[in-house]
Amino acid sequence: MTQTTDTTAAVRRAEPAGPRRGPRVHRAWWVAAVTFVTIIGAAAFRSLPGILVDPLQDEFGWSRGTIGAAVSVNLALYGLTAPFAAALMDRFGIRRVVAVALTVIALGSGLTVWMDSAWQLIVCWGLLVGLGSGSMALAFAATVTNRWFTERRGLVTGVLTAASASGQLIFLPLLSWIVETYKWRPAAVTVALAALAVVPFVWLLLHDHPADVGQKPYGAKKFVPKPAPVPGAARRALTVLFSAVRTGPFWLLAGTFAICGASTNGLIQTHFVPAAHDHGMPLTAAASLLAVIGVFDVIGTIASGWFTDRFEPRRLLAVYYALRGVSLLFLPFLLAPGVHPPMVFFIVFYGLDWVATVPPTLALCRERYGEDSAIVFGWVLASHQVGAALVAFLGGVARDTFGTYDVVWYASGALCAVAALMALVIRRTGTPELAAP
Repeated sequence: MTQTTDTTAAVRRAEPAGPRRGPRVHRAWWVAAVTFVTIIGAAAFRSLPGILVDPLQDEFGWSRGTIGAAVSVNLALYGLTAPFAAALMDRFGIRRVVAVALTVIALGSGLTVWMDSAWQLIVCWGLLVGLGSGSMALAFAATVTNRWFTERRGLVTGVLTAASASGQLIFLPLLSWIVETYKWRPAAVTVALAALAVVPFVWLLLHDHPADVGQKPYGAKKFVPKPAPVPGAARRALTVLFSAVRTGPFWLLAGTFAICGASTNGLIQTHFVPAAHDHGMPLTAAASLLAVIGVFDVIGTIASGWFTDRFEPRRLLAVYYALRGVSLLFLPFLLAPGVHPPMVFFIVFYGLDWVATVPPTLALCRERYGEDSAIVFGWVLASHQVGAALVAFLGGVARDTFGTYDVVWYASGALCAVAALMALVIRRTGTPELAAP
């Protein structure tokens, strides 16, 4: 009897480990929560550019075009790094890539304290922070969503996208108060410490794949084994790009998302505060309005994720871009020394539409490109940031040249109308355009 029991126990120990019965709250939601907090930490630095334009100009005498060039490098690298980061996550795991990225952000932000030349601003603010934040761009959210969820993907995408807005909501009022009270260097240190504070949570709690904890993805009918690491991250990212550029939907998605970046990160996030300040509005009041955009961005993006699970994504995109374009055409008439109801309405309206475009854009990438969708979305995001980078730079140049931002508001409104038409051109398909390499 004892021998039989021992043999049975040995057989049970020898059986391969399969999926374990999950807890009441699926682990995927905890991973999504850690991802949310991580993106909030990374969003701290993205809150700084609009606040620091005037202080840097006052201390160093740099033109807005010069400062805009550093922001431009940051935004461009934020986007161009994303597809390679998605491939690196497939190769080395999400946890390692994100922990290194947060450390690089902290390094870049901390080093700005000692800068005294414009090229140092470009290296620290543009290069280091651009590379670090790009490694945790929306491709990070796409990778987590694709691995951990088969249901509620639109909703989760909306929540994770809203994390950057939540970071803006948390950090903008704080950083603007620090800049006005203690100058800009303590604000840069605050950002560095915020990025470092998230690293332990990432290392301890951010699992790479549901199979690591013996669970199925949320909503999956069967257990999904963890895929083997994919070698040649850079080669895979480029291979997927070369395949995607041969398809029409890629160019439409990239074009619309470039205009999205131009009209949000490049325009409002970089130039709204100095533009409002030009009209006599105090720095803290303008920064607070930008933070309010973050409040309603959270609501709008989560709602957009819910809509994306239920309505046709391309039609949602057309509506979002059209409404954004109309609102930008009214902005030059709303800027004033004080905060008044029409300006509040614009802020609320623009906040609801800020990155509501992300869930339907990601859904279209997933529908068209299947298993390669995270990397394809990384390249689409690169176009988003290239558009943002161009407007961050050209907006500063326009202000230096014309003494006003009005031409930038009007041009961006017209571009949003073009994006709405491009979204409607995207045709639906039932099969992915690409196969996984």
